[in-house]
Amino acid sequence: MKSEWPVVYLGEYCLKIGSGATPKGGKSVYLESGSIALIRSQNIYNEGFKPKGLVYITAQSAEKLSNVEVQSSDVLLNITGDSVARVCLAPNEHLPARVNQHVAIIRPNPDEFDARFIRYFLTSPEQQELLLIIASAGATRNALTKSHIESLEICKPDLQTQRHIANQLHILENKIQLNNSINQSLEQLGQAIFKSWFVDFEPVKAKIAALEAGGSEEDALLAAMQTISGKDAAALAELQTNHPDQFAELRATAELFPSAMQDSELGEIPVGWESIQMGECLDIVETGARPKGGVSGIHEGVPSVGAENIIGVGNYNYGKEKFVSVEFFEKLKRGIVENLDCLLYKDGGKPGDFRPRVSMFGFGFPYEKFAINEHVFRLRSSRLGQAFLYFQIAHERVLADLRHKGAKAAIPGINQTDVKSIWLTCPSANILNVFNKKIESLLVSILIRSKENLRLSDLRDTLLPKLISGELSVTDADTQLYQVANN
Repeated sequence: MKSEWPVVYLGEYCLKIGSGATPKGGKSVYLESGSIALIRSQNIYNEGFKPKGLVYITAQSAEKLSNVEVQSSDVLLNITGDSVARVCLAPNEHLPARVNQHVAIIRPNPDEFDARFIRYFLTSPEQQELLLIIASAGATRNALTKSHIESLEICKPDLQTQRHIANQLHILENKIQLNNSINQSLEQLGQAIFKSWFVDFEPVKAKIAALEAGGSEEDALLAAMQTISGKDAAALAELQTNHPDQFAELRATAELFPSAMQDSELGEIPVGWESIQMGECLDIVETGARPKGGVSGIHEGVPSVGAENIIGVGNYNYGKEKFVSVEFFEKLKRGIVENLDCLLYKDGGKPGDFRPRVSMFGFGFPYEKFAINEHVFRLRSSRLGQAFLYFQIAHERVLADLRHKGAKAAIPGINQTDVKSIWLTCPSANILNVFNKKIESLLVSILIRSKENLRLSDLRDTLLPKLISGELSVTDADTQLYQVANN
């Protein structure tokens, strides 16, 4: 069906459209914390507000920007630079706030427009393309003006229909955000366990402390069990009574940790563990490849993932990858990604500055079949296990070491020798097996949930323009969204 909704100029139904300014003094007056935030273009993304890099300003600076005070339900639009046209809703959890000159506030009349509807309208592919065309016309730098925004044409269903459309799209976004939140929590859990067991050696130190206090071997074992589980003595007793299998598994894990420390190249480590270099336990350390002459002009085939997408387990920015032909891919002898490969950003960046990153893919995410290019290392270790390997490479000590090595190169980056020379503490095989079994399941869960988010994002991107334009009725979309929300 084709919408019969009226088309109006956005500016005629807004209480405010305007951009802010940078406080006098610029970055020198920014605060890392405070009561009044200054929202900048790096905080605004079509998928939502991102607080990373958010800065704060003093009350005096805020007073001079009182005309651009952000209110709840404001729509925030990036109006300059490479991020032009990105849009999100004002983040209620970061108010009060102001915006700088790169961000416009769009404040619709709440009696005429639902702000969420406007935000979805502006993020639709058709409108994003239009905004980019407008911003790039006749200027040396992408820019949208107040008059550009005011003259945007927008369809105007009745307010109830706007709210219904916004609610439907919000169902999908909530599901995506929930998955992202769960993934973040799972990765943080893996990091916490890795740090406790293999960096701080907390189960070992708990045993040592119990013995030094005059306790028995049983007391030391119970102390390690409490450290591993986060439960006190009473909770452990309850676990033993109500869940004896879980108690037995916890006890068996605690028994694997020694009760003494020894000297090593990395300082004191648990007795029986080794300080070794990464090269002693890597089965695979390789890069990918690309065709002679590069991949320019190849727009389909098999994805070839580069350093720009090595951004953490389960994370991926679609659209940044290049492609290689199917024929080239089928002849590749290296760089083909397998489940739970540890991927390391190899080279690139400004002279004197190298910022290594690590990622992990698999189980259909981000693609069923793909390769890496020559700027990424693929790492596997049967001795360490992929979960241990991932969190070992991702640990701040290792990343700092790689950053130091990579920054010294004429072209910032690391080589195989840099990777193989990383020192690490290698536990016993039994402890590695327990950790990998426990944590690999978390990593697989993250990857499967990330793949689900791809499906949800595709559905959202399919429904959004049809709902916003009225091509698809809200009733027709209800069944699909209900199934997604309850899946």
